[in-house]
Amino acid sequence: MASILFENGVFLEAQSFGAKGVVVGEGVFNTAMSGYEEIISDPSYYGQFVVFSAPEVGVVGVNRQDHESLSCCLGILVRHTPTRYSNFRAQESLGAWLQARGVLGICGVDTRALVGMLRDEGAMQVAISTAPMGKSALEKLLHSTPPLRDMSVIPMVSNKSSPPTQGRYSFEILDYQPAERVQATIGVLDFGVKRAILRQLSAQGLGVRLYAHDSKASALLEDYKRGDIRGVLLSNGPGDPLKLKQAIHQIAQLIEARVPLCGICLGHQLLSLAHGYPTYKLKFGHHGSNHPVLNHATGRIEISAQNHNYCVPESIARIATITHTNLFDGTIEGVAYHNHPILSVQHHPEASPGPSDGSYIFRAFSQLVLENKN
Repeated sequence: MASILFENGVFLEAQSFGAKGVVVGEGVFNTAMSGYEEIISDPSYYGQFVVFSAPEVGVVGVNRQDHESLSCCLGILVRHTPTRYSNFRAQESLGAWLQARGVLGICGVDTRALVGMLRDEGAMQVAISTAPMGKSALEKLLHSTPPLRDMSVIPMVSNKSSPPTQGRYSFEILDYQPAERVQATIGVLDFGVKRAILRQLSAQGLGVRLYAHDSKASALLEDYKRGDIRGVLLSNGPGDPLKLKQAIHQIAQLIEARVPLCGICLGHQLLSLAHGYPTYKLKFGHHGSNHPVLNHATGRIEISAQNHNYCVPESIARIATITHTNLFDGTIEGVAYHNHPILSVQHHPEASPGPSDGSYIFRAFSQLVLENKN
């Protein structure tokens, strides 16, 4: 029997089916109806508990092809998980996979009520014990643990070597830069990049050179001037972008040097900060694969995958064209900067999980890189 305490005092008991332990993190909800494995292994969820609105999670098991990274969320809360799984691609059960990765799995809770609570009151800290624990003990643990917004978590999810031949990126990196198709190589400043982003870059004929989150702009600029890379993508990642002051300073130097840049999610926010426009935190964030986004250039409504707690301000319109807007709450979803070869989006165009409506963003970045005269 697991014990759960939310920051607002809501205390619940449920069942555990994942890893064992006592953990404190931030609770958010996700409205996607599929793709639970990609969601759990998305580095942007590091330090968080994900409450799934889908009532049944785990029915198709898990497989290695759908892993987004070796980093995971802290745990998941679901209404029900089956005792058996069935899919021709499945290699093991969700519960076994969670246990192997140290991720808590909690089932038997009214996730519909929890989603409503987090929507009304906002994302909040949660303490979970997979063994019975009293409310007072969980309260002490909750109050003694710093909130995610005060923590520096990027070092936990960023690549430590370039190029990555072992460790966090032990998957086949050469799959993302086949020699016969590469038109240009770009750098990826890694704040917790997803495999799907690398696959999309490869599909556009872009080779990839990964750089750790704390890489100096001078190193990237040296490679850029030599022609080893012809642009830089700033990846997704977890936590408060305002905490990444050193990265913001380095990105500002790339902007000044007029390097072609593309930002996705956290990368989008960091570009705003590097231009001097502070980000702000949403009440409960955007987490799902069913968010409507208006593309102002085409007038089309695109269905997007989302996973973020922070947004760029409306004032960014002073220096950039707003290219995309979220139709749920009117927040900015994409910009193209004036007089600079820079574009960025708040949602996840790699669509993993989720629809592929935004995949053209990678094609637009590829064109930006290839047209740039270094």
